[in-house]
Amino acid sequence: MRATLADMLILPGALRAAIIEHARKDHPDEACGVIAGPAGTDRPERFIPMANAERSPTFYRFDSVEQFRVWREMDERDEEPVVIYHSHTATEAYPSRTDIAYASEPGAHYVVVSTRDPDEIEFRSFRIAGGAVTEEEVRDLADAAPE
Repeated sequence: MRATLADMLILPGALRAAIIEHARKDHPDEACGVIAGPAGTDRPERFIPMANAERSPTFYRFDSVEQFRVWREMDERDEEPVVIYHSHTATEAYPSRTDIAYASEPGAHYVVVSTRDPDEIEFRSFRIAGGAVTEEEVRDLADAAPE
C-alpha cells in the first residue's frame, strides 16, 4: 500500500541530520525540539533545538519559559510546530506512555530518535491524537516528488 501525503512526513535531509546530531550531542540525556513551518502547510522548515528541562536519560520536558518564547515567535512568524521531536537513549524509537499522554499538538508529526546503539540510529515519525498512535512513513524531500 502506498502512503499518502496525509500519513507521511516529508523532511529535508538537512533537518533529519540536525535532529540526529542534536540527539547524539545530548546523549545520554534525551534531546528535544521543534521544527516550525508556515501555518497550514505541513512543511517543516525551521529547526529549533530546545533544552530538556529535566536533563534526564528517560524523560523530556520543554522548559516552560523557552516553550512560551518559541511558540510566541512561531505565532509572530505565522508558523506552527510541524515536527516535535525527542530522543530515547535506551529504548526503541516509539512513543512511551508518557510521550502519548503529553502530546498536545494533534496536527504535528512526533519524531522519536533512538540513540541506544551508537552505530545505528532509529528515526521514526508518528501522529498522536486522542491517545492513538499512528506510525507514518518518513521520506526525504528530494525523494518525495510525485511519480
